[in-house]
Amino acid sequence: MYKIFTSLVVLILVSGCTLSVPKIKTQEQTADAKLKVVEEHHHKHKMFQTVDKKDAILVQEGKNKQYCVICGMDLVKYYKTSYSATYNDKEYQYCSLHCLSDHLGEGIELKNPKVVDVTTLKMIPVLEAYYVVGSKKPGTMSKVSKYAFSSLKDAEDFQSKYGGEIMDFYGALEKAKEDFKY
Repeated sequence: MYKIFTSLVVLILVSGCTLSVPKIKTQEQTADAKLKVVEEHHHKHKMFQTVDKKDAILVQEGKNKQYCVICGMDLVKYYKTSYSATYNDKEYQYCSLHCLSDHLGEGIELKNPKVVDVTTLKMIPVLEAYYVVGSKKPGTMSKVSKYAFSSLKDAEDFQSKYGGEIMDFYGALEKAKEDFKY
């Protein structure tokens, strides 16, 4: 029996087999693993309107800078439909043309209105944008989507993939105002 035991020990040592003790994960390691799974899920199922926070241009100041001034929706989550404008020397940001239109409906005059170009994610003047209205991509605060592009070619490429009608800012604004006719 002793010979068999000794032989087994020698065999284990020669073969390089080691006893591995399972590592106990700390709460921090477990939380990091869960966060990674959530981030992977979010990346796979990210809405079309959503961008990474590092890519979003947020123009408002203060603790609520990431939220639409009208409805409170997250501007990073709905960034590709985001607008900005100045009122009384203060910059405001909106999640959608719907909320910008709602603010205009209060009888105020907004200055320097801009919209996010879906292709570059940069803010561009609303009057220079080409809008694809009513595409298969979901709208923000509206059943009818409204996405802006700085070039006609980008708008046409988007339209060929997702449908919709190309129009200027005033056409898109009229479509947004239809949301309030109920």
